[in-house]
Amino acid sequence: MNSRQRRGVILLLLSVLCALGAFVGVLSVIRNVESKVGPERTAYRLKADVAAYQALDPGQFEKVEIPERWLPSTAVTDLARVRGKIAVTPLHKGSLLQDDMAVDRPALKPGQQEIAIMIDAATGVAGKINPGARVNIYATFEGKRSQDRPVSKVIVANALVIDRGKLTPLESKDPGDTRSSSTRRATDAVPITFALSTQDAQRVAYAESFATHVRLALVAPGTEADIPPAERTYTLDGDK
Repeated sequence: MNSRQRRGVILLLLSVLCALGAFVGVLSVIRNVESKVGPERTAYRLKADVAAYQALDPGQFEKVEIPERWLPSTAVTDLARVRGKIAVTPLHKGSLLQDDMAVDRPALKPGQQEIAIMIDAATGVAGKINPGARVNIYATFEGKRSQDRPVSKVIVANALVIDRGKLTPLESKDPGDTRSSSTRRATDAVPITFALSTQDAQRVAYAESFATHVRLALVAPGTEADIPPAERTYTLDGDK
């Protein structure tokens, strides 16, 4: 082996040693970072915004890995913990899912009963109402006599919504509509279920059967003040 070949072999060995040294250095840095950061745990992040009181579904979240030392103690690490629950406040895309963001669905209390009515989706409010929301239920009645004015009444104030069904097509039930069923106007309605006392449930059942229209007014969260009796009934004459 001549001197040139020897120099080549020496340079090759030096290159291998340098590469090994660099590799060992990188491993050392990685181990050092891992020792500082610690092990990672699984958490969940929202894929999109979720409205308040909306039911939570596993498909709304994506799995992320976060160092355990940086993970809040309230972070949800198992989606089974929120199964069947609803959002207590509006949740925003990218937020880390935590225990205090979800609550159990509203349930019946002693003395309450479930009652569901169909609400015309054209009013616009039905799509914003979710389990846990509070609403005022309004009903409009025609006058009993020809000279009587129509009247609007608050049938139930602060009614608790416990479920909202799917959009359902319905035929118009206008008693004055004499057209055949094939030509009647179809409307879309949403079944809304409430938890009410017996008396309030009777009021709602009566209104759905005999009122011209039944409407829901969404109450702002945290607002539970009762409506004074003087403000529960309205006629157009009252504004004159």
